[in-house]
Amino acid sequence: MIKKYRILLLFSIIPLSIFSQNIDIQILRSHNSQNIQSSDDFFRFASNTNTGIVLGVPVTMGIAGLIKHDNKLFRNACVVAVASGINMGFTNALKYSINRKRPFETYPDIMKKSDVKDPSFPSGHTSSAFATATSLSLAYPKWYIIAPSYLWAGTVGYSRMHLGVHYPSDVLGGMIAGSGSAYLTYKANKWLNNCNWKRHGHQ
Repeated sequence: MIKKYRILLLFSIIPLSIFSQNIDIQILRSHNSQNIQSSDDFFRFASNTNTGIVLGVPVTMGIAGLIKHDNKLFRNACVVAVASGINMGFTNALKYSINRKRPFETYPDIMKKSDVKDPSFPSGHTSSAFATATSLSLAYPKWYIIAPSYLWAGTVGYSRMHLGVHYPSDVLGGMIAGSGSAYLTYKANKWLNNCNWKRHGHQ
């Protein structure tokens, strides 16, 4: 009986995986063109802003916090930096354990418009962008922080599909990994702060 259930499960998963892969590549084909487009340069630029912003935001916040003697700003800078570090480690671990090929390696009609070397899932650019956007939004829950942060992160994620280097599911995985890493780091920092407050409060 158990063997029969395993066989049924196997035959139900295989078509689902094929269907999911078909949806993945169909969506990608609708956003990636083999022709050179005027928007290519913009999305290449958006993609390339990722490293500078992910590194620059916590560094700028940290320096500003030190200059202004603003401990809260400096702590928030550390939380953003730690979230990015955790996300990077988690994302790379997923990349090399899953080892998914890039879409242009599997489908010749997908045009690669950006240089890449590592495996495809999840999107590292997307995960790091969403880790930064989520960290900032949690630290400063104001619309003028949240809206531009996620607009930028979403543009970075979309650019990876437009440039033909990631499947939509890679981008979705990056969004979840980045946002999740930032949220867990934020909650861990709050827990540590509460523990320190209680410990000092009892002294």
